[in-house]
Amino acid sequence: MAVVLAIDAGTTSVRTVAVDEGGLVVDTAQQDFTQHFPRPGLVEHDAVEIWEAVAGTLAAIRGRMEEAGTPIAAVGITDQRETIVAWSADTGLPLHRAIVWQDRRTTSRCEALLNMGHLDLVRETTGLVLDPYFSASKIEWLLGDGGVGADTSLRLGTIDSWLLWNLTGGRVHATEPSNASRTMLFDLATGAWSGEMCSLFGVPMASLPEIRPSSGRFGVTCDDGPLPPGTPVSGIAGDQQAALFGQACFDAGEAKNTYGTGSFVLANMGSTLPDPVDGLLTTVAWTLAEGEAPTYALEGSVFATGATIQWLRDGLGIIDSAAEVGPLAASVADTGGVYLVPAFAGMGSPWWDPRARGTIIGLTRGSGRAHIARAAVEAMAFQTRDVIDAVEQGGGPAITHLRVDGGASVMDLLLELQADLLGKPVTRSAVQETTALGAAWLAGLGEGFWSSTGELADLWRADRTFRPTHDRQAAEESYGRWLAAVERSLAWEQAD
Repeated sequence: MAVVLAIDAGTTSVRTVAVDEGGLVVDTAQQDFTQHFPRPGLVEHDAVEIWEAVAGTLAAIRGRMEEAGTPIAAVGITDQRETIVAWSADTGLPLHRAIVWQDRRTTSRCEALLNMGHLDLVRETTGLVLDPYFSASKIEWLLGDGGVGADTSLRLGTIDSWLLWNLTGGRVHATEPSNASRTMLFDLATGAWSGEMCSLFGVPMASLPEIRPSSGRFGVTCDDGPLPPGTPVSGIAGDQQAALFGQACFDAGEAKNTYGTGSFVLANMGSTLPDPVDGLLTTVAWTLAEGEAPTYALEGSVFATGATIQWLRDGLGIIDSAAEVGPLAASVADTGGVYLVPAFAGMGSPWWDPRARGTIIGLTRGSGRAHIARAAVEAMAFQTRDVIDAVEQGGGPAITHLRVDGGASVMDLLLELQADLLGKPVTRSAVQETTALGAAWLAGLGEGFWSSTGELADLWRADRTFRPTHDRQAAEESYGRWLAAVERSLAWEQAD
């Protein structure tokens, strides 16, 4: 029986999985890579190190598959979105470290564009907001202060494009709509790069990758790579759209939340481009074939969920490992009035305030590490509620049920709190690697390994459903206090 591989190039590590015909993850390899913080607000990655991590995990799984006599039918890619790489087609080497989605170095530039009245143009063209989170201002910085020359050898792309280039030995420079729609250079109405946006940010269109459907053959692996030569690369999607696909949210109104480094709520909006919703992003979920209408999504992007747990460990030192936070938070009945707003790099949806900063409020002499840990867990649930409310209040479909995945979804306490805050059932997927699973499914569809989304929906499995159990009034009061805490964190940092 053959398998499909999926490369999940995340923010802190690369994970490669092998998925069999029954949709089961049968093998996994993972490798961390270095985080670079040149100064506060700046986050960078070494793109070569990311590729080496990909190559290492692919080689490990390839070796085990060959020992078992299991052929590799195809490989898919999913990636941290918005992170941008500039490299030379002549040398195949990066011209600067990759600038990561969390990086805030272009905050002042985005504010200047806002003050010049460009918000409506950006919103109407790209479905995004003017925020340093997205790729366009990062590229502009690379071509200016970053010293990257815009000559004919320049190649620009999100991480998927960089990995595809390396997998194919430099033969293919391409991406697909779910990643392209996160750059702030993509026109949602035409499904192509926007000349107007490229002009606004000074981006040479000739350096951007070709846009192809999310499922279908992008190319084949080269002779001297980590996979057998000629292996099809047949599916690509940004990590959150891949998770929506891997959660089998194929119909309009179905939604998922991934609790990762950040937290990302996506609601499938079907094949009609939705009207803009305040505080949310309009994005392409996927395009399954050439000439087929895209599937669109509304997205709420929360910058810090798992990153908050990392801060409890590395910044405050109140836990030694991320696994400790759940039991510690559950050791107290409530937060004792403590609220933690994790605006370490500003606030994302629905606030979109790059100058918000983190707040712990409500401390007394009776507050301890367990109360702060529980406040951090509750902040994940509160921020998800912020986004779901924005979807429903903005005219989107009623979300009757939420599917969840990601590292923090292993915490029962979090999902119990989430169900209570939403007043809706919350279902945890039986497969935690739903992001990688979505990429594998897209690649498998592209090669006929699976025949349809209907077949994939039948393969999806639930682990457990959490239903609201507590008093709605108490949940609403707690949420009201959260909103008050958020208000105190907004617009904290002073403009330059």
